[in-house]
Amino acid sequence: MDEFEKLLSDLVLINSINPDLVPGSPGEAEIAHYIADWLKLNDLEVQLVESVSGRPNVVGIAPGTGGGKALLLNGHMDTVGVAGMPDAHQPVIKDGRLYGRGSYDMKGGLVACMIAVAAARKQRLRGDVIFTGVIDEEYASVGTMDLAKRFHADGAIVAEFTEIQLILAHRGFVWLDVETIGKAAHGSRPDLGIDAIVKMGKVLTEMKKLDKKLRANPTHLLLGSGSLHASLINGGQELSSYPERCLLSVERRTLPSETPESVEAEFIKIIQDIRRSDSTFNAIVRRRMDRSPLETSEDAEIVKAIQSSANKVLNHLPEISGVPFWTDAAVLSAAGIPSVLFGPSGSGAHAVEEWVDLSSVRTCAEIYLETAMNFCG
Repeated sequence: MDEFEKLLSDLVLINSINPDLVPGSPGEAEIAHYIADWLKLNDLEVQLVESVSGRPNVVGIAPGTGGGKALLLNGHMDTVGVAGMPDAHQPVIKDGRLYGRGSYDMKGGLVACMIAVAAARKQRLRGDVIFTGVIDEEYASVGTMDLAKRFHADGAIVAEFTEIQLILAHRGFVWLDVETIGKAAHGSRPDLGIDAIVKMGKVLTEMKKLDKKLRANPTHLLLGSGSLHASLINGGQELSSYPERCLLSVERRTLPSETPESVEAEFIKIIQDIRRSDSTFNAIVRRRMDRSPLETSEDAEIVKAIQSSANKVLNHLPEISGVPFWTDAAVLSAAGIPSVLFGPSGSGAHAVEEWVDLSSVRTCAEIYLETAMNFCG
């Protein structure tokens, strides 16, 4: 077992399920301390930064000699749950793959970053190489949001799984609540009651039309279109009563050209249009959490550095693409750090069987190091 296999096996052995996803789970403390100890053994400057009590981020810095650009390597330590996975935290190596929860999403990327920053330490580059192993990406991204305020870099690579593709864009999202308001009455008195759940049906019908319209008109070269779906619904008091309220929670996936305000306006228009045709319709829209999309220019220096480095390692330029899911790269980009995604190959993110291709982890580490040498000088 070589260094990559040993390090990744050790990380998979550690249960780092996000406790906000699965209450009672241990979170990232154990894996953060393991990573911190490994980085110290490799002569990195190490900090543990608690964004949430008892759940530290780990930062490892290969300090530059001065005058060069700073590169940030980012990866999250938390994982989703393990329901249906026997021996989820027992790594198994077979046919060049390492199986286990978190191997693909994204401890393989973490290992590639760790190996690369340790190697960069020996190169005495002019610019800093900063590694951040962060908490909470799978829930609210508290870790990266905090560290983006504390550390700055001239470019960032988020080591999410990308199948060795260079990802320059991904969608954002907006969460909203729509509440229809009816009138409670005994089930035998339709003359007095207004059914809030039935009224919500009109909202759902209009949402379906909007989603169909969005997906029929892709406008972004890498991402296509936005999308919309109903996530949760709840309403009513008891079987024998007209429901006074119905609450629908909605997720709208967004393109870089779309904003939380424009998404909220879409729903307000839906409500207004329904109200014009139904005088008894009454509803409220509330915007909840939102996260920005990612879009990084092909002309950005970090993009050119990765392309050049990948071409040297792979003997071809990496494919440029977009991904539909959200990542911490958008947080870093919003903080003024041009950011991309570039990471290993594998399968099974959030699935019952999860694995990462070990050769792709090694390839990523080599490309990260080459990028650091190219970018940091």
